Amino acid sequence: MINMAAGNGQYQKPKRVLLKLSGEALRGNEDFGFDAKRIFEYAEQIKEVVKLEGVQLAIVVGGGNIFRGNQAKSMGIDRASGDYMGMLATVMNGLALQNALEKVGLYTRLISAIEMPKICEAYIRRRAIRHLEKGRIVIFSAGTGHPYFTTDTAASLRAIEIEADLLLKATRVDGVYSADPEKVPDAVKYNHITFNEVLDKKLNVMDMTAFTLCQENKMPIRVFDLNKYGNLRKAVREEEVGSLVSV
Repeated sequence: MINMAAGNGQYQKPKRVLLKLSGEALRGNEDFGFDAKRIFEYAEQIKEVVKLEGVQLAIVVGGGNIFRGNQAKSMGIDRASGDYMGMLATVMNGLALQNALEKVGLYTRLISAIEMPKICEAYIRRRAIRHLEKGRIVIFSAGTGHPYFTTDTAASLRAIEIEADLLLKATRVDGVYSADPEKVPDAVKYNHITFNEVLDKKLNVMDMTAFTLCQENKMPIRVFDLNKYGNLRKAVREEEVGSLVSV
């Protein structure tokens, strides 16, 4: 895990990192689906982290740019079926991201929590770790494989299972704030905050299941804005970017 130096918020560069990338991030400036330019910008940032920093990187992708499970009710679809539809959307996003990463010269493996052998590998923990050790980028799709769980929860679970040093949560804002900075201009940003402080202040970092998993397993979370080029590399180095949530 990250070793915090007393009092200054510095930490040693992690060896293995899991990046949570939302479907909305892949949508970019489009109303629906994919923004190819944005995806290739992410791919270039990921390349810098893997090639220049030597970090083992896994990614969990969301599916909100195509379908969200909570949309199901308004469409007359039961929640479980809607969640499965959302899981399939994450596989589509995983394929799009895999294509971009390989076009910039990276080796990848797309892994799904739902078996579909003609498209991607089934999730096997030891195999996923071995791919990382060989320098491949592992893209986790289909969430946890079960309805009623978010992709944030999938990210927390996979980060713990692969023994990552850090979970990176890419968002539209550059960290954790006392209130929504898009609605409250004078909201205060926290450069470093503990799990207990997040709970006491009732801040929204991840859904409660995902957050509790990280807290119980002492998995640090760095919340940052991936749309600013270079932030991903900063997030895995000793440079301050976004907000760090830890014990």
